[in-house]
Amino acid sequence: MEKLDVMKLWDYLHTIPELGFKEFKTATFLANELEKLGYKVTRNVGGTGVIGELTGTEAGPTIMLRADMDALPFVIDGKDEVIHACGHDAHCSMVLSAAAIFADKIKRGKLLILFQPGEETLKGALAVIATGLMDKVDIAMGLHIRPIQDIPNGTMTPAICHGASTFAQVKILGKGCHGSRPHLGVNACDAVAAIINAVNAIKLNPVLAWSCKVTNISAGGAAPNIIPNKAALVLDCRAQTNEAMAEMLDKLKMAVTNAAASVGATATLDTPDGVIPAANLDPELTAEVAECIKEVVGEKNLQPNLLNPGGDDFHYYAQRNPKLKAVFFGVGCAAEPGLHDPSMHFNHDMMPLGTEVLVKMLVKKLG
Repeated sequence: MEKLDVMKLWDYLHTIPELGFKEFKTATFLANELEKLGYKVTRNVGGTGVIGELTGTEAGPTIMLRADMDALPFVIDGKDEVIHACGHDAHCSMVLSAAAIFADKIKRGKLLILFQPGEETLKGALAVIATGLMDKVDIAMGLHIRPIQDIPNGTMTPAICHGASTFAQVKILGKGCHGSRPHLGVNACDAVAAIINAVNAIKLNPVLAWSCKVTNISAGGAAPNIIPNKAALVLDCRAQTNEAMAEMLDKLKMAVTNAAASVGATATLDTPDGVIPAANLDPELTAEVAECIKEVVGEKNLQPNLLNPGGDDFHYYAQRNPKLKAVFFGVGCAAEPGLHDPSMHFNHDMMPLGTEVLVKMLVKKLG
C-alpha cells in the first residue's frame, strides 16, 4: 500500500496544519483513508474526531490506538501561522500506517483507531470521552515523538510518565486611587508582589518533581498615575503525581488568599481548564511495549521509563475509566530545537520504526 507509506502520509499531513477542533481537512483525509482500508468509520467524534473500527472473528479485548491531530498557533513576522510543531502529524502518520498494516491481521477482539481533536486545547480527550464511545475500551495505546533533551535519537522509551499539569488564574481586587493619594486605595500591584513571593515560598515533598511559576501578569491601564484596583496572574503548575498536584493547589489557594489580605486586597484562584492528570500507565503493558521496542531497535536502544514534566490529555482516558489500562511510549527522533518551536524538525526515519512497534503490540493482543 504505497499510498499509506508513513513518510508520504507525513509529507501530506504536514502541509495541512489545523488548530484544535478545526481539523477539518485532516479529519476528512484520515477518515477517508480508514474507509478505504475497510474500517467502519465514525466522524465528528467530540467535534472533529475520527474513529475507525475493526472487529475480529474471535472474542478478545477492545484496544484503542490514539493519535492527536491538531497543530499550534504562532505569530511569525507579524503573521498568524499554524504549524505542526509538536509532531501530531507524525503521530497520525504512524497510527494510520499501523492501521493499514494490521487491517488484514486482526483475529480477535476489536480495534478502534482514534484520531483525536484538540490535544493542545487540553479539551480534546474529554470531548471524546463525553460521547461514551470509549466506555468499553479495555486498552488505550498512544505514542509521542521525543526531543533530543529527553532520549537519544534512534532510541525509544516504553513509558512517558507525564506529570499532572494545569494553568491557575488568579484575580486580584484592590481599591483604585490617584497616585498622589495612595493611602486612599489598595494597590493591586502590591498584592501581585506579595502573591509572587508567597507562591515561591510554597514547599512540597522534595523527592517529587514539581513546579509552580508565574507566567503572566496584567495590572493597571495606560495612565501611570493611577493606582490600579485590579490585577491578574497566570500560574503554570506541574507535579509528578496527582496527589502532589492536589496538595499544591490547596497550598496555592491559601497562599494567594493570605498574601492578598496582607496588603488589604482580596484574591481568588481558579483552574478553568481543569487539571490534566498524571500518567497512570499499566506496568504489564509497558513491559510488553518494551519487548516490542527491543525487537524493533534492539535492546541497546531501549531507554528506561521517562519522567516528563509535560502533560498530555491522553491520560484522561485512564482517569475517567478506572478499568482501562493505558500505555504511552516515546520515539526518540531528535526533535530539535524542541517541541512547540515553530522550526521544529526531527529524524523522519524513526516513523517506520514507531509504526512497527504499534503493529507488534496489536499482533500480540489482537492477532
